[in-house]
Amino acid sequence: MARFRGSITKVSRRLGIALSPKAEKYLERRPYAPGEHGQSRKGKVSEYALQLREKQKMKYLYGILEKQFRNYYKKAVAQRGVTGDNLVKLLERRLDNVVFRCGFSPSRAGARQLVSHGHLLVNGKKVNIPSFLVTPGDQIEFKPKSRNLDAVADSLNKAAESRIPAWIQVDKANKKAVFLAVPEREDVQEPYNEQLVVELYSK
Repeated sequence: MARFRGSITKVSRRLGIALSPKAEKYLERRPYAPGEHGQSRKGKVSEYALQLREKQKMKYLYGILEKQFRNYYKKAVAQRGVTGDNLVKLLERRLDNVVFRCGFSPSRAGARQLVSHGHLLVNGKKVNIPSFLVTPGDQIEFKPKSRNLDAVADSLNKAAESRIPAWIQVDKANKKAVFLAVPEREDVQEPYNEQLVVELYSK
């Protein structure tokens, strides 16, 4: 299973967004790009650079490498509707993202680990593929042996109700959730502009 193995804090500083809870602390102390010239870089940013930056934001936020991200874009193009909206909806349906949205993990990377280690069931069946696409009505729960994981309980205790989106119903007591609907683009509050990504790929 391919995944990014570099420093997520450096990437966060370069892109100007917190990609993990740990990165938030680094951005507060050093809100500029890493490297010797991180604080002094100035000048006009090209259109291509802006588009590439937005693509990098989406890739790193959802923990996806280039080849897989491009495949999501191709699927989004093939679907009816606005390509950018379709792309966001596909990414939001990933099982690791849904687990994160449920509050079962404080980060998508942690949620990805929960899924890949086989702790979760979807509709009663074990699923250990982070990229598995959840559909409306799917029920997500932990295996009996995994329901008492300390990390999950701690994350749920810290997760504010306001953080759990309206398209997911979470039963914190039983560590279960139901994916109610695919979110509309305006309901997904993330710091990226997917339209610039579409423009980049459509050249």
